Amino acid sequence: MNRNSFMRGCFALGAFLISPWVSIAKTKSKDRINKGLKVDAGKDRFNEPISLLEGDTFFTKVSSEDTNNDLYIFESIRVKKGGPREHVHFEQDEFWFILEGEFLFKVGDQTFMAKAGDSVFGPRQVPHAFAKMNDGNARILMAFQPAGKMEALFKAMSQGIFKNMNEEEKDQYRQAHGFKMVGPALNYEKKG
Repeated sequence: MNRNSFMRGCFALGAFLISPWVSIAKTKSKDRINKGLKVDAGKDRFNEPISLLEGDTFFTKVSSEDTNNDLYIFESIRVKKGGPREHVHFEQDEFWFILEGEFLFKVGDQTFMAKAGDSVFGPRQVPHAFAKMNDGNARILMAFQPAGKMEALFKAMSQGIFKNMNEEEKDQYRQAHGFKMVGPALNYEKKG
């Protein structure tokens, strides 16, 4: 990734992250970390990456526990093509910064192709979906603001919470964690 793309991504992420500072001032300091935090490249905040979707891995960079649920940031290594079905978050904005690979996004009635260095924003209460389009690995930095229960959901999913649930039970569980499915996954096959 070239320096300009990296800097644009950092500025975009920084702009997205400004909004929690109002909440921070209102939050008791004992509920948040009060020191700097560094997570090495390719590592997870707690050295316990979350494994989902047949080889896809989430590396927590800033945990919802660090921010009293104001913010959750993780790096997702995506192995297979595709992505989640179209869904809507009730109270979370979602931000994606592409580190490697190519993704198709649908946010509301807009679609975007995004490659390394690009970012996409999905406002709360707006249906969205995304799909990895390239062969091989892809990496994407994702953020939820506020964090809500997304980190807890991903951890539970990696531990097999959906294994013995029917679709209605899965829908109830998702809604209890702040979102619902509203449509199909995006078609990730490139038309030639």
